Amino acid sequence: MKTVSKLWIGIAVLALLSPLGLIIPALFGAGGAWGEWSAEELRDLIGYVPAGMEKLSRLWSSPMPDYSVPGPRRGLFGESLGYMLTAVIGVAVTAGLAYLLAMWAGRKNRQQ
Repeated sequence: MKTVSKLWIGIAVLALLSPLGLIIPALFGAGGAWGEWSAEELRDLIGYVPAGMEKLSRLWSSPMPDYSVPGPRRGLFGESLGYMLTAVIGVAVTAGLAYLLAMWAGRKNRQQ
């Protein structure tokens, strides 16, 4: 089996395991992922929201907030599907950008 095939299989396994980030905190009552707090969650945790975060938090809203698929969530399956879908989208975007960068760099080297 080629190294590239092994790489893609490994990435697919990691994408399928991504809902563990949803399941494990629920099992241990750990709350959300560390560092992924909204301004409201931060206010609940430490009692205030830093001025810079409060100012900038309105500039951007995620196309898939909380890793969720648009539409009704159906328990753990619906939430897990959102995690896996965002993993696949993230890998596709990253691989696409890496491919484009490699093509651009290769073209630039051929011109020299």
